[in-house]
Amino acid sequence: MSQPSDATGKTPTDLEDLVATSDTGARKPTGLARKLLLSIAALWSLFQLWIASPLPFILGFGVFNSTESRSIHLTFAVFLGFMAYPAFKRSPRDYIPIIDWVLALVAAFCASYLYFFYAELATRPGKPITQDVVIAVIGLLTLLEATRRALGPPLMIVALIFIVYSVAGPHMPGILAHRGVSLESLANHQWLTTQGVFGIALGVSTSFVFLFVLFGSLLDNAGAGNYFIKVAFSLLGHYRGGPAKAAVVASGMTGLISGSSIANTVTTGTFTIPMMKRVGFSSEKAGAVEVASSVNGQIMPPVMGAAAFLMVEYVGISYVEVIKHAFLPALISYIALIYIVHLEAIKAGMQGLQSSNPPKPLLRKIIGFLTGLLLLMALSFGVYYGLGWLKPALGEAASWVIAAGLAAVYVGLLKIGSRYPELELDDPDSPVVHLPQTKPTVMSGLHYILPVIVLIWCLMVERLSPGLSAFWATVFMIVIILTQRPLMALFRNQSSMRADLLHGANDLWQGLVAGARNMIGIGIATATAGIIVGAVSQTGVGLVLADLVEILSMGNLLLMLALTAVLSLILGMGLPTTANYIVVSALLAPVIVTLGQESGLLVPLIAVHLFVFYFGIMADVTPPVGLASFAAAAVSGGDPIRTGFQAFYYSLRTAALPFLFIFNTDLLLIDVSWAQGILIFIVATIAMLIFAAGTQGWMLVKSRWYESLLLLLVAFTLFRPGFWMDMLHDPYRSIPPGQLEQALGNVDKGSNLRVQVNGEDDIGQPRTFFVLVPVPEGDTAQERMDNLGLMLMEDGDRTIVDMVTYGSVAADLGFQFDQEIVEILAPVDRWAKEWMWLPGLAIFLLVLGLQWRRRPADSGAAPATARGNGHV
Repeated sequence: MSQPSDATGKTPTDLEDLVATSDTGARKPTGLARKLLLSIAALWSLFQLWIASPLPFILGFGVFNSTESRSIHLTFAVFLGFMAYPAFKRSPRDYIPIIDWVLALVAAFCASYLYFFYAELATRPGKPITQDVVIAVIGLLTLLEATRRALGPPLMIVALIFIVYSVAGPHMPGILAHRGVSLESLANHQWLTTQGVFGIALGVSTSFVFLFVLFGSLLDNAGAGNYFIKVAFSLLGHYRGGPAKAAVVASGMTGLISGSSIANTVTTGTFTIPMMKRVGFSSEKAGAVEVASSVNGQIMPPVMGAAAFLMVEYVGISYVEVIKHAFLPALISYIALIYIVHLEAIKAGMQGLQSSNPPKPLLRKIIGFLTGLLLLMALSFGVYYGLGWLKPALGEAASWVIAAGLAAVYVGLLKIGSRYPELELDDPDSPVVHLPQTKPTVMSGLHYILPVIVLIWCLMVERLSPGLSAFWATVFMIVIILTQRPLMALFRNQSSMRADLLHGANDLWQGLVAGARNMIGIGIATATAGIIVGAVSQTGVGLVLADLVEILSMGNLLLMLALTAVLSLILGMGLPTTANYIVVSALLAPVIVTLGQESGLLVPLIAVHLFVFYFGIMADVTPPVGLASFAAAAVSGGDPIRTGFQAFYYSLRTAALPFLFIFNTDLLLIDVSWAQGILIFIVATIAMLIFAAGTQGWMLVKSRWYESLLLLLVAFTLFRPGFWMDMLHDPYRSIPPGQLEQALGNVDKGSNLRVQVNGEDDIGQPRTFFVLVPVPEGDTAQERMDNLGLMLMEDGDRTIVDMVTYGSVAADLGFQFDQEIVEILAPVDRWAKEWMWLPGLAIFLLVLGLQWRRRPADSGAAPATARGNGHV
């Protein structure tokens, strides 16, 4: 397979070093040290596979509880961190100094202390002895140094600030002051319990994230990355600006493989960026397209960035629910990016690359596409309902029968693929580029899609945990990586069985090592972020920050969201996405929910966490420290700052979406039916395309300034029609607080009442907030009130909560004894908010008509700038 070089003269080795510096460690020792480094990395991957599998429970040994697993996980991470990451830029890269060996061993011992002394520590909870405190302090210091090496100084400095804040509480100014924490208490809380370093974040890294990263690494080593890129180019490369469209699709598919924005940018960008430059994109725009699409790989289900798995624990919902809520915004964001590069191509009059496909009439293409889609749907239904029938019929033997069927499909797809030539990675800097034919390209690697299908099936249909789903997908991936070369060669009658098996074993070894090395930074980041979360829980600084942010935002939710977005972007300049998400969500997510309750906008917790997540990944784009932009500029030869600004401009749609789904949770598919979901998808996609046209200043022709403003107004109307409908007609009517029972009896089932309550917060301060009360089951008002579990009493002109039934709906909603019901808001019959789409679409048609009249006969395209033969 030929290795491409990029347009700037950078060799593949330079680009590998760029990724290594940020993701896997820049040190490449030789001799025994190299073998040890690679062996320990592979051993880490095998350990993670072991604890995820059912084998420990079947065989009765090697069973670790969650705390022990986290301890061993961090032991591997810090040991490899000191071995793989040099201390300074001038430190040696080709060998490991003695001091690093010492630090690695000391850090590993401190991290494994919870495993080796688990029984002893369990007998003295909250009462650490001197040995415990010494180990904890050394452990914290070595973890901070490993953080500095692997992730840079910013995260280390933030964690250090929170440690200092914990100890120096009495000396802090004003509202930041607290009673302080002793060294013993700090060491115990941060290192010897699961409240600090070994908390939820490290637990998610141990249970879920590692296996998904390993799965992606094995998929990439098997050749799926090249396959995805080739398929995208064969499908889209011949269209106007085709390489850019192919880059977006390829990066979206590669997002399944890589959870790292930088690695994704370099992996696909090495091939796509020179292609984009060939058809007319500038260095900065080519790099920006790659950055915008690569960074979005982290928000695209089913395999999202590591922070998405943390949401499962922080929000308390299943990963399937996270996927459901994140799917629509991610999909329309990608569709809009394809449209943006299409507009760029039209503006510059670009053409595509030369297609190798035989010409077909448009009607035949459409029929072929629809036939394929219908066959795929029929196959999906057949598999779904067929397995649903087989599992009860076969009982315990079902798993073996399904495994045999999957193996048969795998072998069959390899047989089909063997009829076509093996995919080679062409040099994108060659003088003439002919795109690969679509059918042979797609057919040659269909077996790469099977592990992804297994993963999605286990997650979405079998409803297995994310960790177990990734385990079975990884096991299948290991089978593929070992057998694909021998079987493919056998079908082609050119088998050298021993050589092919050794090649497959080497691919597996490289995948195990790469998966572990990709996890070093994530493991260390989640542990260090645990210091910050631990400090928040130990000092109560979260409540102080809540007050501070509320003062800064003046109680305005929109301003609060803007402050949160800015904080995420600032922290993201130095923190990796996962750590950024942990810090901002721990500090500000509860504040946003609380502020929303007080202002009458009841924001679902998942919406707030996705908001933080989106702006966390935006930091990889944003100048002056957008690492993905620097990686793309290294490939394209463009200016990194200008590339970053251009990428941020392309990513405005990603920045706008979080604000939109906070105020319109329909976009997250919360409480919507299938029919509503499909309608929302169609309208939201149209809205996002109109938003893209408005921000790009071009639709059919170059937009005038007022046309761009009108397009943005239309997009806002389609995204949030309730804003205008609420101005025309109040959605609620006020009911006296003493008439809650009558109100429950008068509203329809499935409706909600908004109840304003006067009460106290967690520290006894007065607080007014809104509660969304679902209408309980019951035929009469009295039955509904009883099922709600709430009893009220009149005290003069006040309505007071007299009793809340334990475990009732009212208790879950946060009603407490002696709270005052201030007001009840009941929904009124009015026109559906979706009617506001009609005037929005009318304005859009007006702008369309204005531009159509200015549209030249040749579609407004400037002369083609593509080199070589191309067509629209």
